Amino acid sequence: MKDRVLIIEDEMDIAKLIQVHLTELDIASDICCHGQQGLEQALAQNYQLVMLDVMLPGINGLDICRQLRQEKPLQAILILTSKTSETDRILGLELGADDYMTKPFSIRELQARVRTQLRRVHALADRSKSNGHKPDVNNVEQINNSTCVGKLLVDQRYHQVTYKDNAINLTSTEFELLDFLCKNPDQVFSRAQLLDGVWGYNHSGYEHTVNSHINRLRNKLEEDCAEPKIIQTVWGVGYKLNSAGVH
Repeated sequence: MKDRVLIIEDEMDIAKLIQVHLTELDIASDICCHGQQGLEQALAQNYQLVMLDVMLPGINGLDICRQLRQEKPLQAILILTSKTSETDRILGLELGADDYMTKPFSIRELQARVRTQLRRVHALADRSKSNGHKPDVNNVEQINNSTCVGKLLVDQRYHQVTYKDNAINLTSTEFELLDFLCKNPDQVFSRAQLLDGVWGYNHSGYEHTVNSHINRLRNKLEEDCAEPKIIQTVWGVGYKLNSAGVH
């Protein structure tokens, strides 16, 4: 079965261009030109990826992103913004978008971003199919198939995270970022290295993607986000997972 992408974009020439180049990747797609219609369609149907513009008639892309993340926590979302709208990019990521692209964009970059998101979706689906029950953290074999740093357990097989025996709900991208950091505890990564390791590309100008996902992880893990103990900033370099902070 083909992957399906929903394109919520009111500029039909852009939407059609995206659709043509998704077809080149053997990806099926639908187009919605109205925000409210797009939201309803995204909620009613099963799409592997939703691509949405920010400025839309009816309801804007940021509100769509917020509602989609609430109703479908694991939905892959890619926001399209104008090159000058830095505020929209930051807000979209903070509201739960997995990635963003600025207009105008290259077709090669568009296809690469879409493939990255779909790989993540497929990996999540494979984990879900492998077993439907919640893992027993006392089972040594299952722990060996996971990454455990102190009291933080990242289980790749079941796409689950527990911290101090409490389940932490993460989006697929948040999960992959935390998993990457946990596999390399105390190692400092630049934003460019995280973009390459987690998102699959190293593109100058997209550092907000990393910053916003780090903030979202801190909101879910840290007792005090103003003084993070788990995911720490190394000024002038990047971020690290502090193993001492999860013991």
